[in-house]
Amino acid sequence: MAQRTLDNTLKLLNKESVPYIQPENLVVDDSTILLDARELDEFNVSHLKNAVWVGNGDFDPSKVQETLPDQEAPIVVYCSIGVRSEDIGERLQELGYTNVKNLYGGIFEWKNKNGTVYNSQGVETDSVHAYNRLWGRLLKKGIKVYEP
Repeated sequence: MAQRTLDNTLKLLNKESVPYIQPENLVVDDSTILLDARELDEFNVSHLKNAVWVGNGDFDPSKVQETLPDQEAPIVVYCSIGVRSEDIGERLQELGYTNVKNLYGGIFEWKNKNGTVYNSQGVETDSVHAYNRLWGRLLKKGIKVYEP
């Protein structure tokens, strides 16, 4: 049921303008740049290993271009479920980045499929910022955190 709800939500809210990568197909290593498109307090609770926070409302194109000069580098953007990350992915495409993917189901689905997340000290954690009670229902594994 939860998967169907996630699928339906993403079909409703996303245009699939940024190609998806499924959590089970994402290899977290130095070859892929991970960008977190959530708010900073969400990122500080937990994030994917070596992810770079770019925010959503605070997204700064010039800072991204300065930090990531290679526009052909493989980039995976994620947020809670994949809606905000599609917006940031579109902005990256507009900036000329050619190899951008959106993590399907975001950090929630990553955690639901037993992916590892890390806190702001770089220590493995089970905590995930659940955004709010409505979206938090899509997070089935881990400890839901609603406040930073």
